[in-house]
Amino acid sequence: MTPSKDPFGDRPLRLDEVRIVSDLRIMHAKVDDLFHLVEQLKQRYDETTVHQYADEVLLSQDIHRVDEIYLYYVKLREERDRRSAGR
Repeated sequence: MTPSKDPFGDRPLRLDEVRIVSDLRIMHAKVDDLFHLVEQLKQRYDETTVHQYADEVLLSQDIHRVDEIYLYYVKLREERDRRSAGR
């Protein structure tokens, strides 16, 4: 991946910009952790076993949360695609 040009020039980042960069880095790490955890579950157990041992209420909440995350990423992708098309 090629780094993008620095839109900030040589100026230091403002506090709100530091916060979003920090939050994004945390988000990237957590998404990577979740991805690897789910991949391990998929490799080790079939879906029937997961359902057999899962707390169904918590599993349903997890599914809902991941759906919400997915929808947010779809919006981000659409915005990225809109910006790319405008160049």
